[in-house]
Amino acid sequence: MSGDVNNAGCVNRKLDSDTQVFFYEQDFYVLSNFSAFTLQWKGIRFDTSEAAYHWEKFDPERCYISSFARQVQTAIRSAPSAHDAFKIAEQNCCFRRSDWDRVKVDVMRDILRAKAAQHEYVRHKLLATGDRQLIEDSWRDDFWGWGPNRDGKNVLGALWMEIRSELRAQRGAAP
Repeated sequence: MSGDVNNAGCVNRKLDSDTQVFFYEQDFYVLSNFSAFTLQWKGIRFDTSEAAYHWEKFDPERCYISSFARQVQTAIRSAPSAHDAFKIAEQNCCFRRSDWDRVKVDVMRDILRAKAAQHEYVRHKLLATGDRQLIEDSWRDDFWGWGPNRDGKNVLGALWMEIRSELRAQRGAAP
């Protein structure tokens, strides 16, 4: 794939520029929750951070029907893909934990931290973004990404930038 060469001598792909990185696809897909990086989360192995995130929506201790919540969690964990885990969660959204909207950003932040901590390649790619703004180039989601009109909240990008700053601070403090 061709692209423009930026000031750092790297090739910018698609919409990437000297000031922005788009990670829904392309070179920084590693930052997508759909990318195939396993995750140990609360003592359980997940195929993707996407699956771990949707699994959290059905915490049996915070759902009205705890036995059903466990069944949904099991279905999410055994889903053959991140997209299937997403679909299972969407099909059962009326049963998710009552505090979900209040805690979902904190849950996602912790999952992303775990993904970065468990995968050197993820840390490397994240730090390779330099000081550029990270944008989830999702045309569907205007909360986690920038959405169809490119004016969404881009919360996932903001969380990755926060974690990038944390990693830099840790590296600076290391001997």
